[in-house]
Amino acid sequence: MRPILVAALTLVLLAVPAQAGETPWQEVAPGVKLRLISTGQLKSNGTTLVGLEIDMPETNKTYWRVPGDTGLLTDLDFAGSTGVLDHQILWPYPTRHQTADYLDYAYFGPTILPVELTVEPGTPQLELSAMLGVCSDICVPAQASFSLSLDDAEPDRPNGLRIRQALATTPMEWQGDPQPIGNVEFWRDAGMLAVHVGDPDLDPASLIAATDSGEPLFGTPQKSPEPNLVLIPILGKADELALENQSVRLTFLTGMGAFEVKRTVKVPEAH
Repeated sequence: MRPILVAALTLVLLAVPAQAGETPWQEVAPGVKLRLISTGQLKSNGTTLVGLEIDMPETNKTYWRVPGDTGLLTDLDFAGSTGVLDHQILWPYPTRHQTADYLDYAYFGPTILPVELTVEPGTPQLELSAMLGVCSDICVPAQASFSLSLDDAEPDRPNGLRIRQALATTPMEWQGDPQPIGNVEFWRDAGMLAVHVGDPDLDPASLIAATDSGEPLFGTPQKSPEPNLVLIPILGKADELALENQSVRLTFLTGMGAFEVKRTVKVPEAH
């Protein structure tokens, strides 16, 4: 079920001139504002960091890269930019918001979504059209446009610090051995992913499973009677899914922070 009705309203705001390291705020919904901020620092590898900053009440939410049952996808369009070759949203670890009717992966209250840009030498100019879901009692597909020069004379230290604070909760790829997660199996009859966990520091309740497409949606982890095994339900008709040999990304928390690994789903002879 989808108890939250998506409002048939899109708030379209024109781009406004940028100040150094940040754009002016734009109101996209009652009590909700967006702006773009920058570290003002170009790294030697040709990348720089910006952040989409969302100022909203703690009761409002926007969505992770896999929104969930009722969420709306975030879309960032840099097509109008000059000197911007590529971009990657560096998603912070989300909140799992589950009710009796739906499961969403979301961010509540003030939020910064860090974005890594690959830019050409010279004077790159960022032109961004952003579309994202902002929800309270209803969901509004909010849109805003931003213009920001990326050739700052010096780093913007306050905004750079705030972007790096958001990055601190962004999952890192697990490097080296021992690996915290072993095999991942699809138990078709049970409609579950069975995740073999080998690191006692990993919080099983924090596990989030997702394919690259976001389909199917995976639910809240459950404890298994078997040791070192976590079961993640598949929300949907598992018998119709072709999960065997699909790649699944597992995001999780440890005492050292948030991490993620990729595994290929196997189907055992039993189950």
